[in-house]
Amino acid sequence: MRFIAYIFALLAGMALSFEGAIYGELGKNIGKLETSFYNFIVGAIILGLLWLFFGKGNLSYAIKAPKWSLLGGVLGVVYLTAIVISIPFVGVGITMVAVILGQLIMSMVIEHFGWLGTNKVKINREKVLAVISMMIALILVN
Repeated sequence: MRFIAYIFALLAGMALSFEGAIYGELGKNIGKLETSFYNFIVGAIILGLLWLFFGKGNLSYAIKAPKWSLLGGVLGVVYLTAIVISIPFVGVGITMVAVILGQLIMSMVIEHFGWLGTNKVKINREKVLAVISMMIALILVN
């Protein structure tokens, strides 16, 4: 099962690169904020249909959920809009390496302190070396 999760994560990363390239180009034509808006409108329609036919959860729980857990939508807008803005200037590859580097750094901090309900996983030398290696890669690719 763990292997399948890795494959899904790998495919998600590939999809994000395609999405970034597509939306970088769309942003040049219709505007950056308009592109993000388009993404979320189309996504809401598709997810609404999937939810209507296949949803088994309890959406009404969102009212009772911890308020911090509802920030994902805001962060999604920040993430996508930053990508739409960055790609025309630095390209898909550099943007995605920077995104992955940011994700790696923040995920290490979140796990180190056990924030947001995660298990505590201490930052170690290997993780620091991985971040430094990615920073070097980002500089070299740029």
